[in-house]
Formats: sequence, structure tokens, C-alpha cells
Amino acid sequence: MKMVAASLLSADFGRLKEDLEMLNESENDWVHIDVMDGKFVPNISFGQPVIKHIKKYSKQPLDIHLMIEDPDRYFEDFKSCGANIISVHYEACRHLHRSLSAIKSLGIKAAVALNPHTPVESIKDVLYMCDMVLLMSVNPGFGGQTFIEHTYNKIRTLKRMIDERKLPTLIEIDGGVNLQNSSQLYDSGANVLVAGNAIFSSSTPQKTIKQLKM
Repeated sequence: MKMVAASLLSADFGRLKEDLEMLNESENDWVHIDVMDGKFVPNISFGQPVIKHIKKYSKQPLDIHLMIEDPDRYFEDFKSCGANIISVHYEACRHLHRSLSAIKSLGIKAAVALNPHTPVESIKDVLYMCDMVLLMSVNPGFGGQTFIEHTYNKIRTLKRMIDERKLPTLIEIDGGVNLQNSSQLYDSGANVLVAGNAIFSSSTPQKTIKQLKM
């Protein structure tokens, strides 16, 4: 399975409607939305009112990545905004099992995100609850960063853990994804590639999305 989730963090905020319409007509699979609070990460981004408008124009599932402290307070809010999948950070959840259970109780998919320094073994006891694991391949907070090469090893280790348990869990990679590393990421075991700068800085974004899936 090869999927692409276009990250709106790299889109032109002045023409989000046009960018979403472009994605609707492309081979893009999900719309990836980074929610940042300026505390868990040193940046602030989309809030619920903006996401409601994104949902209005997007025909694709919304992949909500919560880079915030105490994310449990907002699960119902993001469900009402149209979230199809919610990722919470291992590093931000005091009771991860409870957080994943709360997301799944809303009838949407639950995922855990891991920062570059966090080993995949940290989530072995809740892996069975994860519809997806999001591996950060840059330090979270800003778009356009350089890919961290150690991520390939983390993907392979996580893929073994998933296969050993015969789980359907997807592996998503976020940060520094481009046409130069996409094939190796898939070959290592990734299923979903989050791409922002690679897509929205391209003169032919729909073609780039197609190439990312090759």
C-alpha cells in the first residue's frame, strides 16, 4: 500500500480553497493537518474553526496530527470538525491507553506519533490499539526540515513488530519526505508519506503526488 497525505502546513494559506480543490483532483489520499499549540512544539498553526472550513472544501479524509499538550480535551472537538484519523504524541499523553480508547470510542481511527528521539519499542504494549503509527522524521514544529536518516531503521523495526503480531497497523512518515527518499521509505515498510514542501513548492503538484506513489 502506497499512500500520500498532503500536509497543509506548506500550503498557501491565502488560497487554501484552491489548494484543496487541486488535491481533490489529484491522486492524493489524505489531507494532513498539523495542529500546534506553541507549547508542545514552538509554533502555532490550525485551530478548529479553520479545520471546519477545510472539511467543507476537501473531499479527502482529514488526517489530524495533534502536536499539543493535553490532547484528550479536544478529541470530540476535532471529531465534530470532520477528523477521520487523530494522531496523538506518545510524549504528550500521560495515559496513552486511555487516550487511544477515547479516540476510538468516537468512531474514528487512532494513531500514535513518535518524535525522532523516541524508540518504537515504547509503544509495544499499545500497538494493538493503533490503526497507525506516525514516525516523525524531523523534529516537530516546522515544515521544510531535513529528513533524519535514522528513520529508516525505526521503520524497519516497527514493521517487524507489526508483522510479528499480525496487525493491520499502518506506518506513516512525516518530515522531509520528497521524491529522492519516497521509494526507500516505502521499501523500508512505510505505508503513508506526509509531504508538504515537496508538493506545494512544485510547479506541477499533481504530478509530484503521483510520482511520490511510484
